[in-house]
Amino acid sequence: MRTFDFDLFVIGGGSGGVRAGRIAAARGARVALAEVAELGGTCVNVGCIPKKLYSYAAGYAESFHEAAGYGWNAGEPGFDWQVLKTRRAAEITRLNNTYRALLEGPGVTLLQGWATLVDAHTVEVDGKRYTAKYLIVATGGMPFVPHFVGREHVVVSDAMFDLEPFPKRLLVVGGGYIACEFASIFNGLGAQVTLLQRKTHILSEFDEDVRQFLAAEMKKAGIDIRFNAQISAIRRGADGLDVMLERGTQLQADVVLSATGRVANTQGLGLENAGVALDDKGAVVVDAQYRSSVPSIFALGDVSTPMQLTPVALAEAMVVVDALFPDPKQARSRRKVDYEFTPTAVFTHPNVGTCGYTEAGARQKFGEVTIYSSEFKALRHTLSGSSERTFMKLIVDKKTDRVVGIHMVGADAGEIVQGFAVAMRAGATKACFDSTIGIHPTAAEEFVTMRQPSPG
Repeated sequence: MRTFDFDLFVIGGGSGGVRAGRIAAARGARVALAEVAELGGTCVNVGCIPKKLYSYAAGYAESFHEAAGYGWNAGEPGFDWQVLKTRRAAEITRLNNTYRALLEGPGVTLLQGWATLVDAHTVEVDGKRYTAKYLIVATGGMPFVPHFVGREHVVVSDAMFDLEPFPKRLLVVGGGYIACEFASIFNGLGAQVTLLQRKTHILSEFDEDVRQFLAAEMKKAGIDIRFNAQISAIRRGADGLDVMLERGTQLQADVVLSATGRVANTQGLGLENAGVALDDKGAVVVDAQYRSSVPSIFALGDVSTPMQLTPVALAEAMVVVDALFPDPKQARSRRKVDYEFTPTAVFTHPNVGTCGYTEAGARQKFGEVTIYSSEFKALRHTLSGSSERTFMKLIVDKKTDRVVGIHMVGADAGEIVQGFAVAMRAGATKACFDSTIGIHPTAAEEFVTMRQPSPG
């Protein structure tokens, strides 16, 4: 029988890779994990965590302004970009160290460097080779920048947290959640923001009412959103960047952020050496248990799944670990990730929270559906002076009365929808919602007090 240096070798120290490595090691496996950058991956270092921190920072601008309606006279607030960057960097370093402790605790061997596959059981890191019975590729995704003249002048989302100096004029290219979030953040922090979207709407995968409502709120907050617009060229001029659009319009900006999507980070990993199959977008092809075309190699998270969310990567990691290194204290069961009612949020201003099907998707899946929706000014803003409004929507399968879609645009939408997501996974019907006592006065109670279906 062949002997290996490790039972499991993980390539990538992001959320999914760290979860797989530390749980496998805690169950007695000999585990190595290779990471070329800081531990924590995109989410911790240049994604979810710093982005949410900056979103909080942007929210204070609104709060200072609104406080006057409640009798507070705080004077003219001032914002220090350097302080925010320094504080964020310190928190990310703390999290990096936390991830390291999580891995070192159960005995994972950490290797700093770029890892490449040599064959189905061998990995090379900085010239040294290691063998393992199983390999997990968890290298995540990377920003995609389209080709146009002057693309070298744009930045990607990874660079947005340490810009120097703070951009007075920011041009965001794209209409997905990353583009919308950064547009909201920098608008709140004081930049003049323009968002270019080549389509007729933002947030393509979201409910149409949600994307229309959010676009209106973003415009109301001062973001210049331009649909059906694409860049043809960028040149550096005397006063920043000169941006030419395909229809002849010209804009100027201090920074241009390209947020037009992400692709699987599979280049330079040597996957072809092991015979690992990729799809037409460059992502690793896997089966329901996240096994690639090579039996000893698995892939999870953004490198292989179309649902690029940190909690999804964590759930996929547990499926792999349970299959390869089952917990001896628990009955053997084949864990499976059910993606159908996966909640998600967009940390724009206001937030978006959603779970389940869009209206269009529900009609296609279930046939007849009943729609309930509500738009209102939140109680907070009756005195704050803000014109921000809240939107909520329920989608109900007419045949079963089950709530199959829940959508919200408003303050703390992600926090609110997370709770309702539990009910939806449990199969809650509209009758269950109707019979639930609301917490008054809250925005969340609107979801259990909608009685009249929306017209149409």
